[in-house]
Formats: sequence, structure tokens, C-alpha cells
Amino acid sequence: MNISAPLKTTFRHSFQVLVFFLVGTSTANAAGGHLEPLVYDIGICLFAASLLAILFARFKIPSIAAFLLAGILVGPVGFKLITDPRNIETIAELGFILLLFMIGVEIDIRKIAKSGKVIITSGILQYPLTVLFGVLVVKALIWLGFSNVFPGDYDALYFGIFIAGSSTLLVVKMFQENYELDTESGHLSLGILVFQDIWAVIVLTLQPTFNSPELTTVLISFFGMFLLVAITYLLAKGFIAQTFKWLAKEPQMIFVASIGWCFSVVFIGSSLDLMAGTIFELDVTLSVGSGMSALIAGMTIAALPYSRDIIAKVGIVRDFFIVLFFVGLGMSVPVLDNFMVPALAVVLAVFSLLSRQIVFFPLFYFTGGDQRLAQVTSLRLAQLSEFGLVIAYLGSQLGHISSDMSGAIIFGFIMTALLTPVLYRNAHRYYGRMSPLLHRLGFKEPPVSSNELEANPEIVLLGFHRVASSLLHEISVHRPELLKKILVIDFNVQIHAAIRRLGVGVRYGDLASEQTLSHSGIEKAKVVVATISDDILRGTSNHKLVQTIRQINPDAIVISNAEQPLNAKDIYEAGADYVYMGRVNTARALEEIIERTLDGTLSDYRQEQEEKHGKSHERSEILH
Repeated sequence: MNISAPLKTTFRHSFQVLVFFLVGTSTANAAGGHLEPLVYDIGICLFAASLLAILFARFKIPSIAAFLLAGILVGPVGFKLITDPRNIETIAELGFILLLFMIGVEIDIRKIAKSGKVIITSGILQYPLTVLFGVLVVKALIWLGFSNVFPGDYDALYFGIFIAGSSTLLVVKMFQENYELDTESGHLSLGILVFQDIWAVIVLTLQPTFNSPELTTVLISFFGMFLLVAITYLLAKGFIAQTFKWLAKEPQMIFVASIGWCFSVVFIGSSLDLMAGTIFELDVTLSVGSGMSALIAGMTIAALPYSRDIIAKVGIVRDFFIVLFFVGLGMSVPVLDNFMVPALAVVLAVFSLLSRQIVFFPLFYFTGGDQRLAQVTSLRLAQLSEFGLVIAYLGSQLGHISSDMSGAIIFGFIMTALLTPVLYRNAHRYYGRMSPLLHRLGFKEPPVSSNELEANPEIVLLGFHRVASSLLHEISVHRPELLKKILVIDFNVQIHAAIRRLGVGVRYGDLASEQTLSHSGIEKAKVVVATISDDILRGTSNHKLVQTIRQINPDAIVISNAEQPLNAKDIYEAGADYVYMGRVNTARALEEIIERTLDGTLSDYRQEQEEKHGKSHERSEILH
């Protein structure tokens, strides 16, 4: 739909009138000395960001895109409400330091060490392989005659770095909103994101040496970083740990101490050159950048026993600094006087999406993931990273990339951020459409076992998640003879070996496929239990599962579950013999616990339960 020129003019004037009424008085006061220019500029940033965030939230558009657009509108490119470059740099730098500090606090190295083969192997290889893919893409485009698009010496390297990362903020938010953090795709995605953050840390360390990448320069940069890590670690283990222990009784001081620690490490990092020259009379460049120092400060705090409490306290203001950083980035976008920036942004977005199919998917598949897990996770990680924006910000400051390239990464991020909700919601559907092609390309599903037990089960569990994991534990304790009569059907091949070790049959299968279910052994089963809730199922529902089971095996006892009472009625009508509701069963158990609490026999009840079922913390389940 084309919008007439008069209508465009009317819209622009209306926006300017709104800005005049809302911030005009503040502008006058700022000019008159009532507001400091920096305070006024931060206020404008927050005002514009909040206004657009509300609008974007209404249409379910990622908020980071709103912050970047707010920066574009209030900065030199837009309505020129903020034009002082020093204020813009101050706002961006402040947000940059606190953003990296928060990322550092949330990186838990101990959890990474406990990750599975797929996460560790893919996490180590994915980032450098994607960077290599990006470099080759740019070299190929230059060879094809597009050298004017990539005139810089470092454009190929930065292009690869930009497409190698995915957005932690966007992906985690999508998994949280859809209650899928605890799924296999959620585990793999989070693991890869943590490794990407670590790789980005390495890039930030090496970035100042791009101009002179001699081995000596690189080693000195890493030595400076490791020296700062050693200093902060010793301080954190000794003085800082004791300090936070003192402050544990003053929760409001946790935040102040955390921010103080962040900037203390930033000051130490920037003073390493002075320390080396004064104490050891060495003329070397050991100083660590403010962003890297803030990240190290956060990571050293993450190792403390108070890290969870610190994250909770500091997290209160995290969004504030995220807003400042991304609005500051938006203000740095150059004037669009040609098509170079949007064209380059499209190229970045397109090859970011392609890299997920060419690098991510095969890597996840060949390191042990099944076809569905590899494809769904790859699609959900198909966006540029906010860490890429951080790297672009520093690259621009160091003179490595042009303002056009820096602006393109911002617009590319916005494009892929807008695609993220669509790709996330439809990942399983897209996988279903792509599956035949993947088969022809050689990406096969795991072979079906010919084990006689798995072919002739008495009890079939459809799907394996928390409920099925706990159920198998209870059966192994109270009715172990039943284990050899059970077959589990689930597409998460990572846990199949653990299930078989219990003596239970397990078969790869997609619950959304009627063809798969019809050849899974259900037709001979006496009992079929649907253990996955509709919140987690993709491509099907418990209602559809019960209908399919009834068509395959009319005589089986079918047990299903429901999230809502009305759903239970529909599932009964579809042919279920019994429908359980997890929240109702939990509520009934809590009701008994409350009654025993009121009559003073709670300790007796706990002892009875532990004697019957064992202690909760001693349970040995497949899914912990």
C-alpha cells in the first residue's frame, strides 16, 4: 500500500508536535540550566525507548528493536533531539560496561563443564566454523565483483564474527515465554549461547590487536587479560567474598557493592600499563578494555556463593542499562544517503539464516543430535547477536569498520530480531516441511531397534520428560518387574542409552506423526500413557494423540493428561480411559501436607513419605 506524500508529511509533523509538547519544556529547562545536558539526554533516551517499547510490545515485536529505533529517532539521523557526540558516547559506554558486567555474572563455567557431548563439541566448533563461513562468503562476493560493498581490510573478518553469534536476550526470552527452557532444544540452545558468549569474550580480547596481529601482540593482550583475571580472582576469593558476607544482612547494599566491584575492576584493568611501568619499569600494553574488565568482574562474582542473590539484586537495573546501550547504538547509525547500509544489512541477515543451515544444523546432527532437535534448534538461533553489536561498537571506535558497516549490523540485527518470534513458533512446522529434503541429503533419523521387547511392549509411554522420568524411578523402586514390559517413544536420542540401562525399551519416534505411531508397537500394547503436556508438545496435542491411539489400538487402556479442566472433557470424548491433571494432583498432595501441618504431624508425614519413597534429594532419575 502506497502512502501519499501529504499523509507522510502530516505524520511527521504530528510526531514533532508530540515531541514538542512532551519534551519541549524539558528542552527549555535544560537550556536555562535547570537540567544538565547529560541528564536531559538520558531522559530523552528513556522517554523515546519506553514509548516505542510499549508500541512494540502491543504488536509482539522484540523490545531491543524498539530501543535501537528510539536511538535512531532521537539521534542525529532522526529528529536531532540529541546531537552532542560526547553525550552519545557517554550513554553508550555506561550501558556497555553494565551490560557486559551482567553477562559475566550469568556465565557459570561449572555448568558448562557438566554439559553433554552435543553441547560441548558444537559449542567449541560452531563459532569458528561460522566465522570461517562468513569470511569465505565475503571473499566470494568480492571475487564476483562486489568489492565496493566490502572496501575495508577487516570487513570479511567482522562479517564472519557478526553472523557467528545468536541473541541470548531474544532466545532466552522466547524459551521462557513458551515454558520450554527445560526441553532438549532449550538445553542445547542455552549451552550454545553460553559458548558463543565465551567466544565473543575471546574476540573482545583480540580485537585491539587486529591492526597488528603479530603473535607477540596477541600474547601480551592475553597476558594482560589473564593478569587481570588473577588479580580479580584473588581479591574476590579473599576480600570481596568477606565483604559480601558482611553485607548479606544488608540486602540493599548488595547492589551498591556489586556495581562498585565492577568499576573497581574496570579501573584496575585500565591501569595495568601504569602498574607495569611504575613497578617493573616495563613498556608494554597490558591494559584491558572497560568492557572486558566488566565481564571479568562479573565472572569472578559468579563464582561466589552469593552469586544468585547478586544476580537478583543487580538484575533489577539490568534493563535500564540495556536500554541506554542499545539506544546509544541507535544514535550512532549514519545518515542513509545511499542504499549501501540497508543492502549490507539484508546480506548480513540472509547469510546469518543460511549459516544456521550450512553450519549449525550439520554440526548439531553429527555430534549426536537427532534430525528434529538439530533443525529446530538451528532455526531458533537464526538471529544476529547483541554481542555482535558490542563488537561492532568497539570495531567502529578502533577504526576497523566503517560507519556503514556499523549501521548495517544494527539494521541486520533488527531484521533478524523481527523474524525471531516467527521462526521460534514455527520451527517444528518448518522442520516437518524440510524433513523429506533432509532425508534425501543424507540426514537420516536414528534406526528403529529390532529388539523384540521394544516391538511387543505391554506398556507404552509416549514422550519422555519430567513426568516419565519420575514415573520410571517410582516403578524401578516399587515394581521393578514392570520395567522390561515398558516401551518409551521419544525423539530425544540423547537420553535413549540411559533409558535402556534401566531395562526399559526405547524407540525413536515423532509423536506428531501418525505414521510413526502406527509402527511403534502401540497396536499390541495393553496400556498407553501420554506423558507430555500440551505446553511442550509440538505439532500435535493430547486430544489428537488419544484419537490416533484409539484408531491404532481400540482395546488399549489409554491414560492421558490435560492442562485445563475443559480439555479433560474433550480428551475423554476422544477415547481416553483416564485423564490426569498434574496441577490437581499436586494441589491434593499439598492439601494433605497443609492438614498434617495444622494438626502438628508434618514431621511424621515427612518420615512416612521418606520411608516409603526415599528422600527427594537422593532420587536417581534420568532427568534431574
